[in-house]
Amino acid sequence: MSTPFFEPPLAGSEVEHLLGALDRQRATFRYKCDGLTDEQLRHRLASSSLTLGGLLAHLALVEEYAVGVKIRGRELSPAWVERLGDHDGGEFLWANDQTSTTLYALYDDTVRRVRTDIGDVVKNQGLDAPSAVSWSDGTRASVRRLLVDLLEEYGRHTGHADLIRESLDGRVGEDPDPDWPDPFA
Repeated sequence: MSTPFFEPPLAGSEVEHLLGALDRQRATFRYKCDGLTDEQLRHRLASSSLTLGGLLAHLALVEEYAVGVKIRGRELSPAWVERLGDHDGGEFLWANDQTSTTLYALYDDTVRRVRTDIGDVVKNQGLDAPSAVSWSDGTRASVRRLLVDLLEEYGRHTGHADLIRESLDGRVGEDPDPDWPDPFA
């Protein structure tokens, strides 16, 4: 049996472990959202306004912002500026009016693009490279620090996704099924 695409290496470099852990979080999150209807992606628990569709949009934005803006120093794309509007959390509002096809495509395409982008950064500059973002004292965050922040964001929201998905159809578990196809390939 071959190793599932989302399984981080058992032995490897720091880069391989960090990017492998990030890919595992991405895959686990995406698996929690997989195969749902438009309505199911809008489902929320009574105690929260979070939806799986909103989380797909939010994590696509977080990926874009962490790597494109914070690490690469680019402007946020006009498409994202429009989606966000004048609202803090505008991506969640935008997602409520989108189809599952649109939300899956947004997330999957963003992850594919960011994986390539961060792979290039790490290969050419390393984890210790300074990012474009700096703290109030002028210290610039390293690429490593911002990737760890991205992992933390995934950890938080994958837990949210787990609860929402379980309430929909009982799907639970840590990892995708071993034969689940890679949506980012």
